[in-house]
Amino acid sequence: METLPRETVVDVLENRLREEILTGRYPAGGYLPTERRLAERYGVNRTTLKHAYGRLLQAGLLETRHGVGTRVRDYLRLGGADLLPMLVRHSPDWIGEIFEVRRSIGALIAERAATRSDAAQRDELRELLAAVRTAEGGDAVQLADIEVHRALARATGNRVYVLLTNTLFHAYLPVRSALVRPFTDPEAAHARLAPVVEAVVAGERDTARSAAETYLTATERIMLEELA
Repeated sequence: METLPRETVVDVLENRLREEILTGRYPAGGYLPTERRLAERYGVNRTTLKHAYGRLLQAGLLETRHGVGTRVRDYLRLGGADLLPMLVRHSPDWIGEIFEVRRSIGALIAERAATRSDAAQRDELRELLAAVRTAEGGDAVQLADIEVHRALARATGNRVYVLLTNTLFHAYLPVRSALVRPFTDPEAAHARLAPVVEAVVAGERDTARSAAETYLTATERIMLEELA
C-alpha cells in the first residue's frame, strides 16, 4: 500500500489522479475504480478522496453519476479553455497549439482595433507601449507587453476578444517564466511591438494585422527556442 505525505495529502492525491487521467491510465469515458479501492491504493480515507474528487470535478476532469460511479470526462470533446493552464502544466507540448491560436486571434484583434478604437483608447495604447520601454527586468517588460495586448482587445469593443486574450495569457502562466527571453531587452521588446500600436493608432487595419502577425511570429519563435 502506497503512503502519501499527510501534510499535503489532498494536494498530492489530486495531482496524482490528475496525472493518471491526463496520461491515459484512466481513459476518457471510463469509470474510476471504486472509492474503497482507490482509498486503499493510496493509503487515504474516503473523506480525503472525496475532497480530491471535488477538485477534479470542478476542474472538469471528472463527472459523477449517482448510483453508478465517477467517470473520467471527455475533456477534449466537452471541456473549455479554462483547462489549458492545467494541460500546459502537464505537458508543454500544448504551448505550440496555444501560440497558433494566439497568432490568429492577435492579428484579428489588431485589425479590429484599428477600425474601432476611440481617441481615449488610442491614447491608452501609446501610454502602455511607452511603459514597455521603461519597464525594468524581463518579467516587468513581459507584463507591460501583456497590458498592451489587453488594451488592444478592449479597443475592439468586443468583450469576447478581451476574454479570449485573457484566456490565452492564463493558459501559459504555468511556464511564463520560461518564456521571458523576448522581453529581456526593453528597447527590443518596444521596437517589436511599436509597429502594431502605431498602425492601430493610425487606423490602418491591413497594416495593423500584418504588423501583429509579424510581431506574434517573431516573439513565438524566440519563446519556443527558449522553451526547447
